[in-house]
Amino acid sequence: MTMSKKKRNKRFPGKNNTRTKGKKKNLFIVIFAGLALVAGGLYFYDSINKGDSAERYKNQQAATPLDPSFLRGGEKRPTLSPARFTGKVAAAYKIAEQNPVLLDSMYCYCNCKKTIGHKSLLSCYADNHAAGCGICRDEAYFALSQYQSGMNIVEVRKVVDKRFWRPLS
Repeated sequence: MTMSKKKRNKRFPGKNNTRTKGKKKNLFIVIFAGLALVAGGLYFYDSINKGDSAERYKNQQAATPLDPSFLRGGEKRPTLSPARFTGKVAAAYKIAEQNPVLLDSMYCYCNCKKTIGHKSLLSCYADNHAAGCGICRDEAYFALSQYQSGMNIVEVRKVVDKRFWRPLS
């Protein structure tokens, strides 16, 4: 006479429990390893992206603290005419037109350098990018206000980096 599986499990409950304990333990290990891998990857990714502007700035500031030429992105194209735009967008393009050295010394925190190959914040004003990007415009307004308050370009870059830096998400 053969027993069905249900009757066998009721009669010998410990035999089936060892299998589920092993499966649960393996599942826990896999989940823990996966979470550790994801956390490590996010830490590594964030440290690489944070280092692009902040580390470059720290290293270069130590080498030449008063010479702003090391900050320049090297944008050679002229800015678009502010007359092509209206309102705050036109005002931002006018800032770029009148202060190209200042804006070429700023890293653009919309990260267009990585996504579309811009060289600096000034690059955003050499094409239509800044017309549709509030980060670019806000950064230009802020940089100019700091520059007009008496800061030099290196000091402006430092406060712009501090205010606009954010981890990529």
